[in-house]
Amino acid sequence: MVKTSMGSVNVCVCSFQRRVTSQTLLAGGVVCGGWLYFSVVLPQGESQLAQLGLTCSLFTISMYLSPLADLMEIVRTGSVERLSFSLTVATFLTSTSWTLYGLQLQDYYIMVPNTPGIVTSLIRFFLFWRFASVNQGVPSYKLIEI
Repeated sequence: MVKTSMGSVNVCVCSFQRRVTSQTLLAGGVVCGGWLYFSVVLPQGESQLAQLGLTCSLFTISMYLSPLADLMEIVRTGSVERLSFSLTVATFLTSTSWTLYGLQLQDYYIMVPNTPGIVTSLIRFFLFWRFASVNQGVPSYKLIEI
């Protein structure tokens, strides 16, 4: 019986490692493909910079919007233990500072993609406030372990 359960654990670990490895290789392929496209295929100049700025903006927006699935789960369960408070603070400060920097430069490639970071951080702050732990001595969210 123990041997059977160890075998199923091994299969789970192997499939997890296989998934992580394939995702890592895919991400590396996307980075290498992007580098080739922007440095070899596109001619240097304004068009290259505009396409690079748009691509980076799309990646930044997707990074800031990625926690939305977790936010729906938090609202459904009423628990913020999936969230990291320190990461929320860091995201808010970083996206706000980049947005303000973009405003100063009048650069939409900096300003626009960082705005969703401010919005999602404010939503997470609201969720921390709304679903705070009843026992105030024990936080209901993840803290940084040093």
